[in-house]
Amino acid sequence: MSATFPEPGTALVVDRSSGTAPRRSLPAWLREPLLHFVLLGAALFALDHALVSRQDDPRTIVVGAEVDAEARRLFAAASGRAPNADELKALRERWVDNEVLYRYGLTMQVDRGDAAIRERVIFKALSVVDAGVKPPAIDEQVLRAWFDGHRAQYDEPARYDFQEAVLAGEASEAAVRAFVETLNKGASDDTGAGLRVFKGRPHANIEQSYGAEFAKALEAAPPGGEWRAYATRDGWRAMRLDASVPARPAVFESLHGVLLQDYTDAKMSAQRSAAVRALAKQYTVKYESDAPGAAAKK
Repeated sequence: MSATFPEPGTALVVDRSSGTAPRRSLPAWLREPLLHFVLLGAALFALDHALVSRQDDPRTIVVGAEVDAEARRLFAAASGRAPNADELKALRERWVDNEVLYRYGLTMQVDRGDAAIRERVIFKALSVVDAGVKPPAIDEQVLRAWFDGHRAQYDEPARYDFQEAVLAGEASEAAVRAFVETLNKGASDDTGAGLRVFKGRPHANIEQSYGAEFAKALEAAPPGGEWRAYATRDGWRAMRLDASVPARPAVFESLHGVLLQDYTDAKMSAQRSAAVRALAKQYTVKYESDAPGAAAKK
């Protein structure tokens, strides 16, 4: 996520929200941790009206427009933007996984004593599935090959410290360039601008927040240099690069313990997902788009 920015003219804000290197590029809720199905189901789709198909045909699962609408709303609330097509697809799949587990739990009668408590039924069904999940066999060659295929998760990205002077009023290219000229002359006390300071922002985060063009231009800028006018995804900005740290490749030996755990988690998660997908074959899953009458069958 990009930083939350204050209004122009406010006090100095220092952003350190991205100061710690993330080991992964995707949001955690898209990575299927151990209780992923349970947590996502509880957070996203506790809506009973989205599950009325269960009463009509226990072997048919309908993913209606209300499911997509709730997924978009909660994703936007968490990330500050709408989900893209891949993210929405992942949310739908997780919802279907939860619904499959719920119905499987009902057939196993694990709902006894938990009537109308959907999350507990899903959790108990997942526990049954987990009983068949086994840790993978691991040797150094396999682990190193997996590390080489997932380097982006472990390499330390290039990081940047920079400042943004927020111009009050018009922010056209001409206005920002004139503002930058004023800043470089040292006349910054009476500009009426707000100042934002960013520390340790990784390259990917900057690209997501401001666009690829700005990220590339900032990468080429001299540290500790002058203020410059930059074209960003959301318009022209007055920025100055203070310092940068180059990217550093991860070292297999120093991450051995972490890699061993991550590899094990990933393989067991894949087994768990495969088991749920196998259960899903017992059901007909229908996806309804927002357009009336349009439906796709899985």
